[in-house]
Amino acid sequence: MRMAAGGARGALAFVRELGDTASALWWQFFDWLAQVPMRQLVVTWVLAVLLACTPAILPEQAVAFIFVSLGLKLLAGGKRKAELEARAAAEQAGTEGLERRLVEAQMAALQAQVEPHFLFNTLALIGQLIETDPPQAARIHQHLIDYLRSTLPQMRSRSNATLGRQIALSRSYLAIMQARMKSRLAVSIDVPAELESATFPPMMLQILIENSIKHGLEPKIEGGRIDIRASVSGNVLQVDVQDDGVGFSSCAADGVGLANVRERLKLMYGSRAELLIETPPEGGCKSSVRVPFAPDIFAEKR
Repeated sequence: MRMAAGGARGALAFVRELGDTASALWWQFFDWLAQVPMRQLVVTWVLAVLLACTPAILPEQAVAFIFVSLGLKLLAGGKRKAELEARAAAEQAGTEGLERRLVEAQMAALQAQVEPHFLFNTLALIGQLIETDPPQAARIHQHLIDYLRSTLPQMRSRSNATLGRQIALSRSYLAIMQARMKSRLAVSIDVPAELESATFPPMMLQILIENSIKHGLEPKIEGGRIDIRASVSGNVLQVDVQDDGVGFSSCAADGVGLANVRERLKLMYGSRAELLIETPPEGGCKSSVRVPFAPDIFAEKR
């Protein structure tokens, strides 16, 4: 009895598997029929007719295949093709949405790597100046407030900032650094007013300036100068940060800041943007960011 029951269950499972396989093959054939171009279907019919002239298949079978495939193609093929295209489009949209969210998460993580040490140094400087030079401490305190007011919203923002806002942020930061370095830091900013509304990645200019001061000017006993310039050539916006510091070693690898810039440019623009590091003939270092020029006509210039 047990053997008979086991044999029956095995036979039932085999029949079920046979039915599932036949159903899958049918739907694969139907999907192929719905999407195959009519020219290729006609070629398939010609092959069926040629096979009918051999013992492989009977002429009646070839004729039946032609009529059945033609009927399915005309009656239901269009609807099935539309269903398959809609499913493929939905899957692609879902994939693109996941990729976009992944890019946004990566960018948020990269933006969070901005060097924070100067903040603690600035607070320590304010503490020292409160006793020796209260007016200067008050000015630095105000610059720090302006800097944080500009920085924190941009760190949380998923959209691009404008170049004008980045310049305003940089002025606050450089004012703090000039208070710390005094005569060891000179600054020049040459950005045409018409470029201030151009979109520019948030915090990127800040990273280049920090890199110039930390690696170029602070190691130099007499300090030096930073020049910030912006220009447009065709549809490319170029922003330069140049210093006359100790220079950049071509053998040195990118630090966290420059790696941050390169990765963000890749995530945001692909191959349409780049970071260039050069050594000017007069010495020092020149960092240039090139991005597609996209002026924001609704942006408020600052």
